[in-house]
Amino acid sequence: MSSGVLHVVPRTVPLPPALPLDEALRVARLQREALTGSNGYIQDALAVDFAAASDEQVFGPQRTVSADLPEPTRWSGQIALAMLEVMTGSRPATQVLRWTTPEVYAVLARRSARVGRRVAEGRAPRGRQRLVVVRVRVCEPADGVAEAAVIVRHGPRVRAVALRLVGQDGKWKVSALQVG
Repeated sequence: MSSGVLHVVPRTVPLPPALPLDEALRVARLQREALTGSNGYIQDALAVDFAAASDEQVFGPQRTVSADLPEPTRWSGQIALAMLEVMTGSRPATQVLRWTTPEVYAVLARRSARVGRRVAEGRAPRGRQRLVVVRVRVCEPADGVAEAAVIVRHGPRVRAVALRLVGQDGKWKVSALQVG
């Protein structure tokens, strides 16, 4: 328990005496001459190791641990709902771009375009049925990875959505998607 009083402890190693300015400049000049062999200026090289990491490792997507991510159960239900809305044509695919890997986004965009063509040709109904999340189950097999099973009611049908989420750049990203 502290008493709130500040105790000052004397420094155990005394500092060396200060050099006068002219003496410090003379020592620096002698050291420079010894290194370069002349009185000229020399610019030292930066100590940078470019072989240590690639640009992708430094500037690419960064893995995020589970403790720094939102709770995956609620987030899984919301993103599954948004992705099904993309697949049924109720939502543009670009709205889920930042939450999916390029492979998953390509599948969603292709499916959305197909539904859009079917509606334009009159082969699919224009009316939208409401999507409702019924249940979400999540397991976390590794730190920064979550796998979710989401049950969604789509009008009279019930659909199952399986997602694999990875923590990347401080947010969950869908890296795998299966809709049944």
